[in-house]
Amino acid sequence: MNFNEYQNAAKRTLYGNEQVLTNCALGLAGESGQVVDLVKNYAFRGQKLDRQELIHEMGDVLWYLSQIAEWADIPFDEVARENIAELNKRYPTGFKKQANE
Repeated sequence: MNFNEYQNAAKRTLYGNEQVLTNCALGLAGESGQVVDLVKNYAFRGQKLDRQELIHEMGDVLWYLSQIAEWADIPFDEVARENIAELNKRYPTGFKKQANE
């Protein structure tokens, strides 16, 4: 599935047309927090990282991102392409730690 197919399939579950952007931005923050909590509990509390729960929460983040793009009439593939282009420009040979770090 490509990003535009995902965006199109996901929008069928978007509810409402009033304050959609605000709802999606707040939802994104909340779901991102869920991902952060899973990582925090793994890294600092010794909990096992629940792969399925991480996939679930990352999917929720992806849904909100796709619907913010949908609201702004931005094809989700464009978001992905622009991000990769920026990474390639910033790190043309890939990311490498500086020798003095």
